[in-house]
Amino acid sequence: MSVMTRETAAPQGAGKFDEQFDIVVVGAGAAGLACALFAAWQDNKVLLLEKAPELGGTAKKAAFWYWVPNNRPMREQGIEDRKEDCLRYMARLSRPETYSPELPRFGMTQWEFDMCEAIYDNASLAAELLADKGALEYRHCPDVPDYWAELPEDKAPKGRVLLPKGACESMSDGGAVAVRSMTEAARRAGVDIRTSCPVKRLVTDETSAVTGVEVDDAQRGAMIVKARKAVIFGTGGFTHNKTMRKNFLSAPVFGGCAARTNEGDFVRIGTAVGAELRNMNYSWMCPIVLEKALNDDPGLIGTFSPSGDSMIYVNRHGERVTNEKLAYNESAQAFFKWDPAKSEYPNLVLAAIWDARSQQHSASTEYGRFIVPEGVNDAHVIKADTLTELARKIRERVAKLAPQIGNLTFEDDFDANLPATVERFNGFARSGKDLDFARGERPVELLFNGATAPGPACPNPTMYPLSESGPFYATLLTGGNLDTKGGPVTNPEGQVLDHTGQAIPGLYGVGNCVASASARAYWAGGATLGPILAFSYLAARSAHRQTPR
Repeated sequence: MSVMTRETAAPQGAGKFDEQFDIVVVGAGAAGLACALFAAWQDNKVLLLEKAPELGGTAKKAAFWYWVPNNRPMREQGIEDRKEDCLRYMARLSRPETYSPELPRFGMTQWEFDMCEAIYDNASLAAELLADKGALEYRHCPDVPDYWAELPEDKAPKGRVLLPKGACESMSDGGAVAVRSMTEAARRAGVDIRTSCPVKRLVTDETSAVTGVEVDDAQRGAMIVKARKAVIFGTGGFTHNKTMRKNFLSAPVFGGCAARTNEGDFVRIGTAVGAELRNMNYSWMCPIVLEKALNDDPGLIGTFSPSGDSMIYVNRHGERVTNEKLAYNESAQAFFKWDPAKSEYPNLVLAAIWDARSQQHSASTEYGRFIVPEGVNDAHVIKADTLTELARKIRERVAKLAPQIGNLTFEDDFDANLPATVERFNGFARSGKDLDFARGERPVELLFNGATAPGPACPNPTMYPLSESGPFYATLLTGGNLDTKGGPVTNPEGQVLDHTGQAIPGLYGVGNCVASASARAYWAGGATLGPILAFSYLAARSAHRQTPR
């Protein structure tokens, strides 16, 4: 067997191969599993390599909604979702600074437009093929709105979301169901699946074409594997690479909830063979529990749904600074506000505060909720009998964490301002109108409201007055990553491009390990996974057509 001694990601010259396959897929999350399936169904000999000891990646932790414009159930129900309308909606959110409904590409670059068009044209084809082959059967979610359903550009605001058919009613196990069914289908299709097999570098020939990979196989040792047609990477972003987060992301992020193995492998390996990088400053974002991030908790899940109607977020001065029910990608932005006069992030840490009503009726372990049931690990929760005591305990907890968060502190006026903030919010809750942040006025905010008590009802279902008496609860939140969305640039076929815009022969990438045309946008629930399936379908099809070496 070959022995690897080098520690860099520089490519290895072609030599003796230990094994040969038509297509080698690296990473066994949603992108890798889908690519392996689509490749195997075209009669390719496929090897699927996973760095972690288990399959599934970040997708296994997700609800696994997947956003599929103009999907078959929509067409069957007569719901019109024209390509031009869908692309306009995507452009409006991805590039608001250049968006114009009158321009031929609505303000997007040619690359962005082509990538978005590929999603519209192929997501439904991919979803139907997976369903027809029994790899990922789905159920339609006709009432789930896009995250910006109220925008005039969104002509089909509901119905684009699909969900794994076997997921429970809460949808919290969708990812586990999808990974299991896709893995079973891959085994049936003859895919050779190996775990604990990190890929270290690529193998190239004298023309610089990619011809294989070097891999540390936990069972077989160091090996060189040939890919007669192509190598496809689906290894996720760089969420758990602190150096890359610090140097590429435009916001201070303490952690995220991607798979632990998402360490930016393809950024290193791809650039070593000349891949061009793009959109490295963007990520799919969400609020996260600060202490879990600082403790590097492997079970950290982003707060997709901030449950509780008698619940608010307050800053270091005890004041509300945001609409707590915004969709998670947008909710995370509040933490990264920059104060140029003081040269600081004043809202980098916010305290979520709730009362016994929300604790009793909104506690859950699903979707990363910070209000958890009794008996569950709640070390992140601060408890007190009065608001005064809660304020003191919050400031004490922040003071302990200060060295890890830039010496941020909750100020002395926090104690005095908090009761006034609660009183103001309670008035809004009674009237049903949040005059500060318009909480509950958009469809997506109702979608993410979470479980609440059945009554007595207030005019706005997302708000209820906090109790005048304790107990009270709090936790510290900050902004985090679901995963990053920058990396090597690909064309719509999944081929990785160099700095001249030319495809690197034999090299493909799909998912969060490559650049996303969504830029800052999160179009809807499943806006990561729907496009991933579309590009997996396209990449596998293109790789299949390559002439075997």
